Formats: sequence, structure tokens, C-alpha cells
Amino acid sequence: MLHYLIMCRSLTYAQRIVQSLERVGIRAWLIRSPVSVSPSGCSYSVKITQKDLSHALMILNHFQLPYLGIYIGSPEEGYREVDL
Repeated sequence: MLHYLIMCRSLTYAQRIVQSLERVGIRAWLIRSPVSVSPSGCSYSVKITQKDLSHALMILNHFQLPYLGIYIGSPEEGYREVDL
């Protein structure tokens, strides 16, 4: 199943994003970024479903929550960055 990853620069920012999204009813999961997305393996991402992306981006912009990039994919197929 395809989903989106919102890659964050720190654990704290990822936690803030999860909390903000969940407050408006968007299910979000905090995960360590996959190695294919973050070769250093020390970043965190927020995982959301495909249907929630546009609403999630509105929330991130509204609360001015920074992120490093948006990736689409799955563990089986790999991830690729999405240009928005």
C-alpha cells in the first residue's frame, strides 16, 4: 500500500507534526526514516496515507511546521521524492 513520508530534520519537529495532524483528525505515525530516504539513518519521518496528503500540507503550512521533503512509496517498492 502506498503512503507518504514527510521527512523532518529532528525528532522534535516530527513529534510536532504528528500532534498537529492528529488534532485535526489525520492519522499520522512517527517512524525513523528509511535508509533509502536518509542514508545517514538519523532522521525521522511522519507517515500518512495518500488521501490525507493535501489536508496535511495545509496544516503544515498553517502552523509553519518545517519539513525536509515529501516521499511516496512503500517498503516493498522503495521511495521517491515528490515535487510539490
